[in-house]
Amino acid sequence: MTMAAAIEGRTAELGAWSKTSRVAGVDIIRDLEAAELVWRGFEKQFCTPYQRFDFLAAWQRQVGVHEGLTPFVVIGRDSERRPLFLLPLTLETAFGVRCAKFMGGKHATFNMPLWDRDFAAGATAADLRTMVSAIAAHGEADVLALCQEPLHWRDLPNPLALLPHQSSVNDCPLLAIAPGADRATLISNSFRRRLKGKERKLQQLSGYRYHVAATDADVTRILNWFFRIKPQRMAEQKLPNVFAEPGVEDFIRAACLTELPGGGHVVDIHALECDDEVIAIFAGVADGHRFSMMFNTYTMSASAKFSPGLILMRNIIDHYAALNYRALDLGIGSDEYKRLFCKSDEPIFDSFIPLTWRGRPAAAAMSAANRAKRLVKRNPALFDLAQNLRGMLR
Repeated sequence: MTMAAAIEGRTAELGAWSKTSRVAGVDIIRDLEAAELVWRGFEKQFCTPYQRFDFLAAWQRQVGVHEGLTPFVVIGRDSERRPLFLLPLTLETAFGVRCAKFMGGKHATFNMPLWDRDFAAGATAADLRTMVSAIAAHGEADVLALCQEPLHWRDLPNPLALLPHQSSVNDCPLLAIAPGADRATLISNSFRRRLKGKERKLQQLSGYRYHVAATDADVTRILNWFFRIKPQRMAEQKLPNVFAEPGVEDFIRAACLTELPGGGHVVDIHALECDDEVIAIFAGVADGHRFSMMFNTYTMSASAKFSPGLILMRNIIDHYAALNYRALDLGIGSDEYKRLFCKSDEPIFDSFIPLTWRGRPAAAAMSAANRAKRLVKRNPALFDLAQNLRGMLR
């Protein structure tokens, strides 16, 4: 089948499906500013904080451009041109295949479209099929590679779960916070006592304190420390310094310094400090319901032996519980410290959807690769072998 015939066929399918779907068609927008008004309107309805305009616009300008990615923003509309959803995607070409992926790369823990809340609550498989067919009809992408999506966000299911999907490589350790939860249900009293014993040593330091960075001066000072210390920590762990990749530092600084309309910043920085140094930081995004950690590190000084990262995490949990948050996560991955606080797992899924004949083998290969990675992560012997091989290659 020729490409023209394939697109013609999908256009015919779109016409048939749209009779049973609220999705009448999609617009593809390449200019972030042209999508900004609709985008910000969706932020008030149903989305994760990783898909805020300010977060992803900063990422695209500082990181996406360096990686050769171009915006591919999909806005779905009904028959009266009212917007129903927005997919914040980028388009890249690799091995001759045009792949549409979520913006944010490795810096977005969760990926999800921004939805009209009423549409999301009643979305059907026909709506999603029509969405895919409409994107395909534009003929600009060969495959949708939509990774690290939550099955639910707040009180609604993610409609993209109606598409064919598979489990992501990793789940996300999660701490659920019940309304009015007793502190001991979040962190056991015995663990709190152990942390208090360690914290007494830190409390002897002049000016010891926990706080959330509130001013540009605080944010800049703490980030200056982070970008000096984090490479040392990563080198100690024999890990590549992802923060040295082109544009990443500029992106993080821009996101941390951008204020939200209702107060706070796009990225919040929590810190333990004393007069002489920053001792530990955790930075992440918050939306009034959930805090999600993005990056962290702790001092190289002697204070490191008193577990400042764990002490800071206790403060953060108590901070958000007092604000009536309902969940907290420490990012996708299986680091041991996360299990000290997050006892449950949130399932995360991926979808690899071919849009053209060229996209079919690419989608199948991506799907198989992610299934293999998940298998390795869940098999200790295979995981150790993979780690050893990675170390040898370095």
